[in-house]
Amino acid sequence: MRSVRRTIRPGGHYPTTPGRAARPLGAAALATALLLTAACGSGDGGEGAPADDDGDSAASDGGQVTLRFSWWGNDERAQITDAAVDAFEAANPGITVETESVDFNAYFDRLATSVAAGDEPDVITMGGAYPREYGGRGVLLDLSTVSEELDLSALDEGALANGYFDDTQFGVPTGVNTFGFIANPDVFAEAGVDLPDDETWTWEDFVDIANEISAATPDDVYGTTDLTTGADMLDLYTNQQTGQGLYTEDGGIALEADVAQDWWEMTNGLMESGAAPSATLTAELAGQPAPEQSLIGQGKAAMMPGWSNLLAAYSTAAGTDMVPLLAPGESGNQGPGMWLQASQLYTISANSDHPEEAARLVDFLVSSTEAADSIGADRGIPANPEIRQHLIDAGLDPVREAEFEFIERVSGHVDGDFVIGPEGSTDTPLILTRLNDSVLFGQITPAEAAEQLVNEMNDAVS
Repeated sequence: MRSVRRTIRPGGHYPTTPGRAARPLGAAALATALLLTAACGSGDGGEGAPADDDGDSAASDGGQVTLRFSWWGNDERAQITDAAVDAFEAANPGITVETESVDFNAYFDRLATSVAAGDEPDVITMGGAYPREYGGRGVLLDLSTVSEELDLSALDEGALANGYFDDTQFGVPTGVNTFGFIANPDVFAEAGVDLPDDETWTWEDFVDIANEISAATPDDVYGTTDLTTGADMLDLYTNQQTGQGLYTEDGGIALEADVAQDWWEMTNGLMESGAAPSATLTAELAGQPAPEQSLIGQGKAAMMPGWSNLLAAYSTAAGTDMVPLLAPGESGNQGPGMWLQASQLYTISANSDHPEEAARLVDFLVSSTEAADSIGADRGIPANPEIRQHLIDAGLDPVREAEFEFIERVSGHVDGDFVIGPEGSTDTPLILTRLNDSVLFGQITPAEAAEQLVNEMNDAVS
């Protein structure tokens, strides 16, 4: 039986993969929806909330089970998703899957509305801190209850941590990337400097290399970009120094002011020595996020922190194959600070009438070669090593192959510890950017900025 595709107003892809502190849009709608859910329980449906004809989240007709599967994306993603679902239906003739998608900006508001009405899909795609928001309120299924249908043993442990909290696995990563460093080998060659051994280099090595490159190249070429334009880099550094990132498991702030001060003294020193751009240029570039507008994309910086899934975009912008690197300091005493970040997560509604069938769909999407042949790396580099190898064997361009190999290396490198930022943590990048500008422009000292950062982060999450 062929499924009826219901792809609603398709739009753009998920933008940039959120880090540990980040959360997608629609938080206000989510809060309202959760209050409504608590007040009215399971409803009969809601205006604008897609439902099967009988109003159930999953229907059964003469032994035929119908599941609803929601995700965000554009027409291209709709085509490859439908192809994977077709393959699932062919392998599971008793199950029909109806897909529902909207653009990213509308997705979580729509989901909040359907949850409030008790009409959420059976399989729900999530991102950022949303699994914690919904799972903590009983909306999502404990996946251990469907372990016979959903085998997670082959997936990278570090990736699974993205969907694990309160001692429960609520989400399955669709794919992963990681936050490390991106290097432009042409700038290294221009400066006559070798690429570093990223298995052993320290932050002191990083500073020395950045200064060496800047000294050996024209004045408008830098060894590194500014490092404090996002919270992910400070999260990584903090984890290296203390064994914890920015947040604690119970939703508090793990960052200590002296760690933030040390970080700002190093990054400010890079600017003062000329190894990193001036405060004015850094502020100007912050408003121009396109890869071709970045220093590394223009061939004017040797290194920058960044997500591995952006490797291809920066390579295209610069006209050369970029090289992914482990962050400096990963071999320190506290262990690695890097982590595997789920691009997206598949979750199952706790209210699904057919949780076993929903689990079979999720298992197929993340662990079958048939689904991988359609989806590829559209939802991130697969978290299942066997599926990664399958796609590698099928043939990849050099940059994508480098990204796959890097994820394979990182999956054996990270320790699996991962803390999703608590509610209010989305303020951290804004706080950090404002204070970083003040440090770079000499308005406050690194010590003052560090103290303010910790205080303001505490205020935000409390």
